[in-house]
This record gives sequence, structure tokens and C-alpha cells, in this order.
Amino acid sequence: MIPPSLPAALKAALEQHSHGLSRGDAAARAGAISQTYRDGGNSSPIRTETDALAYAGARMPATYAAVAASLNALLEFRPDFAPTALLDVGAGPGTASWAAAQAFDTLQAFTLLDANRALRDLALTLAQGSRIAAMNYQLGDARKLLSDAPEAALVIASYVINELGEAERDRFADALWRKTTDTLLIVEPGTPAGYARVLALRSRLIAQGAQVIAPCPHEHACPLQAPDWCHFVQRLPRSRLHQQLKGAEVPYEDEKFIYLALTREPLPPRPSRVLAQPELTKAAITAKLCTPQGLVHAAAPRRDKPAYAQFRRLSWGDTVWRTPARD
Repeated sequence: MIPPSLPAALKAALEQHSHGLSRGDAAARAGAISQTYRDGGNSSPIRTETDALAYAGARMPATYAAVAASLNALLEFRPDFAPTALLDVGAGPGTASWAAAQAFDTLQAFTLLDANRALRDLALTLAQGSRIAAMNYQLGDARKLLSDAPEAALVIASYVINELGEAERDRFADALWRKTTDTLLIVEPGTPAGYARVLALRSRLIAQGAQVIAPCPHEHACPLQAPDWCHFVQRLPRSRLHQQLKGAEVPYEDEKFIYLALTREPLPPRPSRVLAQPELTKAAITAKLCTPQGLVHAAAPRRDKPAYAQFRRLSWGDTVWRTPARD
């Protein structure tokens, strides 16, 4: 299980290189850059080392936590997955590569693609002395670089599809899948728009033979109906630097994200997934579950002690093999 906090070496490197920055100026830069992303823009406002450090200090912890949670979900169902090569597409400061390195001791080759020079330079700086220091970080439009990029057992596209138009997303998804010899992981913001993007990619790649590892326990159409949407939340601790750059008072952050792990390998039956925090009443615990048969609101009554004990331990995003009766 990968913890949601940045690895100690990465946290130390980020704080070391941020020393001497004007925290007020860095916070303003980080806020402006984050707003650009929320508005559907890309990393073009990140032009200097200071911009890159401000962005990484503010966003890298939450992005890392979301990717780590997604990899944990993948590993829960495929604990023997042992990739030796990673392709990190839209890599930015290398966040997903750091998370993958924590998840898989078997990784030996790290290929990163991104068009932003300031983020690439920061990624190389932060990686010095780490397992990923020998990364092959290619600078340029990831969509164009993909055609010549090496295939990999693990391909990750983290917080990058939101930067593309609809037609570009389809071509991008196809290119990602062509480079995937085993598993593709997509991570996006946990918004209705992020969910819609992932859902479209899911349908497209299932049609090409992809199997869903997580979060879905099936390849059928998503059973959720608007205004509901599938997403998850990962709580992460905030360092002092992170708090200052976000102008935050609380020592933690809740990152909303949506992810999709797909594989070329055949899969056995998959467990149901908890789609919201279970509700506790005096009589029962009720959980909204995505099951192989569809959406179920399952109730574990207090009188059913084994089921009740099981549901008391459940949290949003967990898996369930035994489903009690519907409410």
C-alpha cells in the first residue's frame, strides 16, 4: 500500500529547491496556474523555474496522492503485477513516475513525455539521487512523441486528457493503448467533466478489447445517472510549504479524482466498489455499490453481525466481495 504523502526524498528535494522563494509570490503564481487548469487550459503559463516550483509545491502532493490511490486499487486486484518499464505521458514534474516507483520495485526504465521545459527541468532536478534519476525525459508534444515512444507494461496519463479537445482525446486514447503491453492507468480530476472524459475513453478502449481492472467491476455501461457521477476522494497531509502555497489553514487536503485502470490480460470476476461514504443509522449501514450486475444500495442490518462488522470497516472506494441484501 502506497501512502498518500510524498516520498521523503521528493518532499525534501521540493522544499530544498523552494527555499528562498517569496511564498506570497509563489502562492499567487500557483493560484493563477491552477485556475488555468480548472478552466481547461494547459501548462503554458508555467515558463520559469519559479513557476514550476510554485505549481509543484501546490499541486504535486495532491496529484501524487490521487495516482498513489489509483495504483493501490490496481495492486489490490493484481498484486503480482511486476512491470519493468513505465511510460509516463504528460509527465509534468514527474509526479506519476515517483508514485509508480514507490509501487513497483521491478521498474527499471522510466520514459517521460511532456512539452513544458520548465517542468521537465524541475523533474530532472527533483529526481537527482533517486531511482528515477536515469529517466528518459523527452521534451515535446506528448501526442506527437507517442508515435516513437517505447512500449511499456505500465502506461500512465495523469491529469492530461483534460487539456485536449474531444477529437484529440480519441486519437490520444488510441495511441496510449497501442503503447500499452499490459496496463494503462488514466487519472483525471474528480469532476463531472473529468468523469465524462474517462467514461468516453473507457467505452472506446473496451471496444478495442480492454478489460477494466478498477474501479469498475465490469465492462458494461456505467450504471450511474446524472447528476450523479463516479469519483473518489483521497485525503493527504499538507506540509508547511503546501499550506503556505495554498493559503490553507487545515493541515490536510481532500483531492477528488477519477481513475481508470485497463489491461490486455483476461481478468477473473471482480469485487463490487463502494461509490460513496457508507451511511450509518441505528438499524443498518447502507453502502452504494457498483457491482458486476449494476448499481446496488446494499444494507448491512445490525442483526447481521458479520455483514455489519464488514460494512463498518468500509470507506469510499473500497471493494466488497460479499454483498448483503439490497435496502
